[in-house]
Amino acid sequence: MQGIFRAVRSCQETLKAAILQHSHGRGKIFTFGGTTSSSPEQLKGLENVTVAEVLMTKGEEKTGSWLWCRTDDAVIDAVKNMAKNNIGSLVVLKPGEEHLAGIITERDYTRKIVAQGRSPIYTTVGEIMTDKDKLITVTSDTNILQAMQLMTENRIRHIPVIDGKIVGMISIVDVVRAVVNEQSGELKQLNEFIKGDYY
Repeated sequence: MQGIFRAVRSCQETLKAAILQHSHGRGKIFTFGGTTSSSPEQLKGLENVTVAEVLMTKGEEKTGSWLWCRTDDAVIDAVKNMAKNNIGSLVVLKPGEEHLAGIITERDYTRKIVAQGRSPIYTTVGEIMTDKDKLITVTSDTNILQAMQLMTENRIRHIPVIDGKIVGMISIVDVVRAVVNEQSGELKQLNEFIKGDYY
């Protein structure tokens, strides 16, 4: 995963350097996708993409109440909820409250239920979840590259987004998709710049 992170950064830096070189070499205004620009700063760049923007691309259906469960819920119910909604984790809340207690993931289920031969019917979520004290979270204004670095360094695939309360969840798939989309956009703009009419 760190290799992907380094490759993405390298690609981004190469693109920006090429754009800067072309713009400084000509000393003129150049065109990106039909819009005129006097500087490459109009490219958004990964350093300007936030977790909030990634959440918006997931749509409202990705921020519903099914993103969470309670500590006293049976593990089987939490796993069924994940399977039904095609997600790999749930935020865990304390019973009767909106306070974060932790997170439960497919990995928790595999390692702490299946591998140990425990019953998912008689085991509660609170018994196998990752406690909030060990939980890594981000806020909606966290940069997507910082989120990717947190996930890579801690070998996790899901991070709750907390702005005082739970506002969503991002996965490594969401992060990689955002990176690929941004890089594809920059490559397209660079191709248009190189092929386009410029002075």
